[in-house]
Amino acid sequence: MEHRRHKPAGFRQHAPRPKASAMVIGRQPVVEAIQAGKAIERIYLLRTASGDIIPQIRSLAAQYNIPINLVPTEKLNGLTQANHQGCIAITGHISYLDLQDVISHVTDSGETPLFLILDGITDVRNIGAIARSAVCCGAQAIIIPDKGIAALNEEAIKSSAGALEKISICRVNSLLKAIDTLHLNGIKVVASEMEAEVKLYDLPLNEPVAVIMGSEDKGVFPALLKATDVQFRIPMSGNFESFNVSVAAGIILYEAMKQRGF
Repeated sequence: MEHRRHKPAGFRQHAPRPKASAMVIGRQPVVEAIQAGKAIERIYLLRTASGDIIPQIRSLAAQYNIPINLVPTEKLNGLTQANHQGCIAITGHISYLDLQDVISHVTDSGETPLFLILDGITDVRNIGAIARSAVCCGAQAIIIPDKGIAALNEEAIKSSAGALEKISICRVNSLLKAIDTLHLNGIKVVASEMEAEVKLYDLPLNEPVAVIMGSEDKGVFPALLKATDVQFRIPMSGNFESFNVSVAAGIILYEAMKQRGF
């Protein structure tokens, strides 16, 4: 993907420790929180956990598309000193929606779908900035994978100036399956690529479209690129490496808004 920037050697991004108020601790409390409709960002489950309630936790997580991280005891003990019973859920501020439901709602409302797909973006500030541009430019939804992306936590919401709470967020367990769903609904999927021949302003963005934005160091995952309908590039002046991913998203979204005559 054209907006690439390599991180210094040895760089590792550490997720901040969740606040105590954001944790649901214990097996039964986690089940009850999910059943009550509480927004759950992720479940940390002991790798060796067993017992009658564990299949129920897994089933509920699958039903509500909540990622489960299988972890050692040390990870759970590092999160809390309480009796966690091998299970801790992290609550979030975002309620995730079903992709097909969002597509149906947008089309039934007479709008032309303009969605974003985020692939491997791990900086919450970039996600926040992308969400802000998405809302400002009329996009209706952001599609994210359940793994390999920054948590949509308080910092992300703050970076988005609250935009993450104003746009539909669809969390899926496979971006390839999400692309299949988009195609079945007549929505084209496009992605920027440095060597692409099509220029952004020649791309018909007034049609139903979903734009993939990839990570700055790795770009869009090759299998996702193969599944796209069109690859395009953002013309740049000079030979500088690339745009920041959130800036690139803003440029693309603004071009879409311009073509749609907002």
